Amino acid sequence: MFSYKKAKNVLALTAALTVLCSQSVFAATLELDLDETIQRALLTNPNVKIAEYNRKAAKADYSAAKSARGISISINHQSGRNGYAEDQPIRGTTGAILGYSKGIGNSHSNSITASLPLFTGGELQGQIGQAKANYRSMLSAEEQAYIEMKETATNGYFTMLDAGNMKTLCQESVDRLQAHLDNVIAQYNVGIVARADVLRSEVELANAKQDLISAENGYDVAEATLNNIIGTPLDTTLVLKDSLQYEPYDNDMAYCLAYSEEHRPELKQAEYGVDAAEAALVTARSGHMPKISATAGNYWGGDGSNWPGDDDENWAVGVTASMNIFDSGVTWSKIHAAQENLAKAKETQRQVKDAVELEVRTDYLGMREAEKRISTTQVAVAQAEEDYHIAVVRYQAGVGTNIDVMDAQVALTEAKTNYVKALYDYNTSKAALNTSMGVGVPVPEPRTFAEPVEDTAVTADAEAAAENEANEAATEQPAAEAADETAPAAE
Repeated sequence: MFSYKKAKNVLALTAALTVLCSQSVFAATLELDLDETIQRALLTNPNVKIAEYNRKAAKADYSAAKSARGISISINHQSGRNGYAEDQPIRGTTGAILGYSKGIGNSHSNSITASLPLFTGGELQGQIGQAKANYRSMLSAEEQAYIEMKETATNGYFTMLDAGNMKTLCQESVDRLQAHLDNVIAQYNVGIVARADVLRSEVELANAKQDLISAENGYDVAEATLNNIIGTPLDTTLVLKDSLQYEPYDNDMAYCLAYSEEHRPELKQAEYGVDAAEAALVTARSGHMPKISATAGNYWGGDGSNWPGDDDENWAVGVTASMNIFDSGVTWSKIHAAQENLAKAKETQRQVKDAVELEVRTDYLGMREAEKRISTTQVAVAQAEEDYHIAVVRYQAGVGTNIDVMDAQVALTEAKTNYVKALYDYNTSKAALNTSMGVGVPVPEPRTFAEPVEDTAVTADAEAAAENEANEAATEQPAAEAADETAPAAE
């Protein structure tokens, strides 16, 4: 009979073997500093690649628009077969009918034509202006993509550091509460404290363990997110070399605002949007102007008997002029639409300028606010540590209460959390300020990064855990079999 305990042991052995195999195959670790994290993101992230492709496409469109001013040459060949459906009379020189025929035969003709636009009324000029403005806008968009990706990578790096700090703080809280619970139990066993102190300490420890579980999950999510940003497998174990530090920022707001006006890519894009709208208006107005082009060609044709029809050669050169006299208001409507689009582009430019200034001010003030919190929370941490130490000593001496210790523990954890949060906010606000100012990022050169290596420590831990589970299962197996033998058979 295959009992439930047997099945449980088999499942335990299977799970242990699965963990061992999966860890040994997939466990990998990668050490990163902030600079390498940014470089990896810039070279691998799809957002940067998309911006690069947009810029290349815009450059090709700009080249095509400029090439339209040059000579275009076309070659044409036509072959056909034709005839009458009914017989037609064949007449001689005197008009007498000599016979009948459907006149079925082949025809071949060839031509080569060259044309050059001499005057387009501004149409080509406007199209070139639009393409140029769009190309310059895509250049700025690519620059912005690099800047934003730097911030994304930086925030991902700082977020993982922050998650690691929070996990450490939660573990410290669990350790403190566990040590205090051990002390409470010891005092309870000798009758010094009441059972209520033990229960309250156990509840606080359980709550702290819940916070630790959440912090560990947050760290795992932050690690997977950073892996996604830098283009490495999501299960890669990342070891970050840096830590959240306070580095003073010396520039004032006036400098930040002036810098953003000169370097922010969105402002350049808005300016190029106005340029494109003005060029579109020139194109629309060209509908009322004459178009003049020069053409030259050579033509060949045959009597239909020989392919490819290279007889009867003739040539022609000339100038073609055309002008739209009346089109039921189509051109005027296009002009009015272009004028409105130009007005919209100018309003957009003003809106972007205001938004950039607001963003710089917000990020700057946020950074300064976090900077002030760093200094105040440092003091609070020192005071909370002293308060917790005093509460523990008083409780051990029998002159303090368990509630005092619990309150001091909560205050200490909160103070340390606020300090870590202030450091994180300061660093991420500074990164956001650099982005809103338009601080440039050098275009990275293609390079080779170190690949993740097998994490031998994780693999060894997995092997040990699997071996322990297997030994425990083997130890429990005889007892399970004995229980099955003594159990009454089911009727």
